[in-house]
Amino acid sequence: MAKQLDYHTIHQIFSRFRDAEAEPKGELDHVNVYTLVVAVALSAQATDAGVNKATKELFKIADTPQKMLDLGEEGLIEHIKTIGLFRQKAKNVIKLSRILVEEYGGEVPSSRAALQALPGVGRKTANVVLNMWFAHPAQAVDTHIFRFGNRTGVAPGKTVDHVERAIEDHIPVEFQHHAHHWMILHGRYHCKARKPMCPTCIINDLCPFEEKTQ
Repeated sequence: MAKQLDYHTIHQIFSRFRDAEAEPKGELDHVNVYTLVVAVALSAQATDAGVNKATKELFKIADTPQKMLDLGEEGLIEHIKTIGLFRQKAKNVIKLSRILVEEYGGEVPSSRAALQALPGVGRKTANVVLNMWFAHPAQAVDTHIFRFGNRTGVAPGKTVDHVERAIEDHIPVEFQHHAHHWMILHGRYHCKARKPMCPTCIINDLCPFEEKTQ
């Protein structure tokens, strides 16, 4: 775990990310906030590409909580059975859809507490939805962000909660909204777990990671 970087270095890092891609986007396909919730819930222990393949036809016929209830659990399973833990995920999606219909009039709530109360929606999922749809500077810490935060010293921490707090405390406000996506994409495609692409990394000279590849 690297030591916490200073403000100036973190500002330089995110300035470079912004210069490279001013408006980074998440890679989960969705058509509205409800399908975003479903897609993120399905993505646990699965790849975005795998989820997108499964939901391509699903979201054409079930893009609202009521339509998902009309499709039913078995109908949903037929669409998502290529995704890991599909049976439990199907149960959760049907349950959360029923709650949205019965308690929220079919609308997705915009508070973290309300989102986390939905079956299959944890803090990370709630933060993704708050960030991507409601433009809230919420930080969803996945394995890529956890690795990036600790390797670089941008947001070091022993737990996911520690890294999330470090992001909120140390990344300048002007970068908070897109920080989540910049870090995920950098961790996914450059700062990889096994073979980080250090020679072509745009923040190589700012990163203190001791085991850089040559």
